[in-house]
Amino acid sequence: MVATYRVGEIFDDAKGMQREALERLAAGDVRDAAEWAWCAARRATDGLVLARTGWEPENSRETSVGLRELSGRDGGVRGLRLVARYYTRQGHLHGDCFCCGLCEPVDDTERRIRETAAYVADAEGLAGFVG
Repeated sequence: MVATYRVGEIFDDAKGMQREALERLAAGDVRDAAEWAWCAARRATDGLVLARTGWEPENSRETSVGLRELSGRDGGVRGLRLVARYYTRQGHLHGDCFCCGLCEPVDDTERRIRETAAYVADAEGLAGFVG
C-alpha cells in the first residue's frame, strides 16, 4: 500500500514550487519562474506515479518513463494529455528557457508557467489525492 502521507507531501511540494514560480514571474524573473514551474510539474508527476504504482521516481528520467508507462495503460492520463503537457514543460520551460535563456516569446512562456497549476491539479486528481 502506498503511504498516503508521502503522496500528499509530494503534491504539497509541487504546489509550493508553483507558487514560487508565480512569485518569480511577478518579480519579473521569467527564466527562474520557468524552472520553478518545470520543477512543480515534475514533482506532481512523481506524486502521480507513486500513487498509481507504489514506486517513487528518483530522477527526471524515471519520472518520464513512469508517466509514459501510465499513459500507455490509463485512459485518464491520455485523455488529459499529461505526457504532452509534461514534455512541453521539460523542453520549453526547463530546457529552452531556463537552461538556454530562450524564453521568447515571453507571453507564451508566461502562459505555460501559469498553466502549470492546472497540470499539478490534474495530476493530483488522477492520483486520487485531494490534500
